[in-house]
Amino acid sequence: MAVSKSIRVAVVGAGSWGTTVASLATTNAETVLWARRPDLAASIASKRTNREYLPGYELPDSLEVTADLGLAVSAADVVVMAVPSHGFRAVATQAFRYVSAGVPIVSLAKGLERTSLKRMTEVVADEMPGHPVAVLTGPNLAHEVMQGQPTAAVVASNDRAVADELQHIFLRPTLRVYTNPDVIGCEVAGVVKNVIAIASGMAAGMGLGDNTRAALMTRGLAEMSRLGVAMGGEGLTFAGLAGMGDLIATCSSTQSRNNTVGRRLGSGESINDILDSMTMVAEGVKSSPAVLDLARRHGVEMPITEQVVSVCQNERGAAEALALLMQRRGRSELG
Repeated sequence: MAVSKSIRVAVVGAGSWGTTVASLATTNAETVLWARRPDLAASIASKRTNREYLPGYELPDSLEVTADLGLAVSAADVVVMAVPSHGFRAVATQAFRYVSAGVPIVSLAKGLERTSLKRMTEVVADEMPGHPVAVLTGPNLAHEVMQGQPTAAVVASNDRAVADELQHIFLRPTLRVYTNPDVIGCEVAGVVKNVIAIASGMAAGMGLGDNTRAALMTRGLAEMSRLGVAMGGEGLTFAGLAGMGDLIATCSSTQSRNNTVGRRLGSGESINDILDSMTMVAEGVKSSPAVLDLARRHGVEMPITEQVVSVCQNERGAAEALALLMQRRGRSELG
């Protein structure tokens, strides 16, 4: 499908990634960015940069910015939800009153709802019935994307026409966008990789090297794949951009909030002090207990996730958690 400026995209949420996606979309579509706080919306609109969440990057003049959710989404042909998982349902409920029938809803959130254990597309189905849903995911660090460094992403939707439309909207010379019908697999991968990134960060914070972190990433990928397949995802998804690709980027980069949390935990800081000092959400901290509950529901063993939960809940330190992982009984890698 050819995309023209007559298509209008609303990005709901002005954090670092929401702002980045809004900036990307302006190339192929009229785009509006919604910020929850009027002062932030006014600052972005006047300064043409998001000094709070994405400082140092100039935003396109054509990008509209507003704190009025109804104004942002009422004329949209595509609504992109860039809201953290803990606030996702409330914003979706509010937005539903204004969104036109049949408009696709795209989730950027890589988390689970703690109380229900639902993925964000399931929350959309609850609160915005009748709308096609999709997920935009992959190894996409906001700063590198804004710098124009080449990368790739995945649009997951079980509606091929919607996936193709979204692919063309977000496609850029520096961003190669693939489609994937496996919404479950892509969402599970996006959630679990944040948990494994905390573990990888803890190892780095303890001064451990590449062997340790490679082992954690590899076994973390096994945990991610087991849970995703048990929930109905496709195994190949976890070897792709949404799985292994995003896992490598998040576990390796100091730009990753989850990796940063892990590094600070590994160096001995308390989880409360770490979270109190952060302005942006590290989804892995909030999602890790929900991931573990899902694993138990589906009869899936996830020992790395279990230890991340124990450290984030102040039950043990990072060194003890790693020692417990190393003391587990021997088993087949393919079992």
